[in-house]
Amino acid sequence: MAMTRIRVGLLPSTQFIAGTRPMPKVKDPETGVVATDRDGESLYTLTVFLMEEGRAEQMKLTVPESGVPDGLQPGMPVQVAELFATPWARIFNGQLSEGVAYRAAKLELVGEAK
Repeated sequence: MAMTRIRVGLLPSTQFIAGTRPMPKVKDPETGVVATDRDGESLYTLTVFLMEEGRAEQMKLTVPESGVPDGLQPGMPVQVAELFATPWARIFNGQLSEGVAYRAAKLELVGEAK
């Protein structure tokens, strides 16, 4: 069954700040195998803070390796390109858990405003 991918529309005023360093997304904790996308590119995850109209949301974001900018550090403002949300649900140990997975094509460092 194909997952529903929803393009996330952002306000021009929306800002993102990196909350963590990007880490390889591990597909199998036992083997340490890193998750890849359909093109075979390694995936990374990081926490970002979305700031919009006076509120901040923490979100976990998955980005392909090529979309992770060099020198990205926590606290740096970033621009998120092609943000998609994929709702998910699964039964684990008889309990339903559900959430939204966020995926971006790439992140770009936001230059210092002069």
